[in-house]
Amino acid sequence: EVDGPSHYFRDASSGERLVNGSTKFKVRLLQAYGWNVANVPFFEWDPKTESERRQLLREKLASIGVRGPELKETASQREECV
Repeated sequence: EVDGPSHYFRDASSGERLVNGSTKFKVRLLQAYGWNVANVPFFEWDPKTESERRQLLREKLASIGVRGPELKETASQREECV
């Protein structure tokens, strides 16, 4: 899941985007059940191309120790770009 704008609030003094309490709780709950959680903020996801998004996912998953198959474009995804 990409965390959309409703998962964040802005700090009044710094303007920094911070994760809200319900999102922090969701992550803690999933981790308590043994899930590895990688947050993908919308402001990192939205401006990226498809290939940049795949790379972002690889990096986010690697940051929590998850390795898996390469994320590859399918033929239908390539056709959509044409």
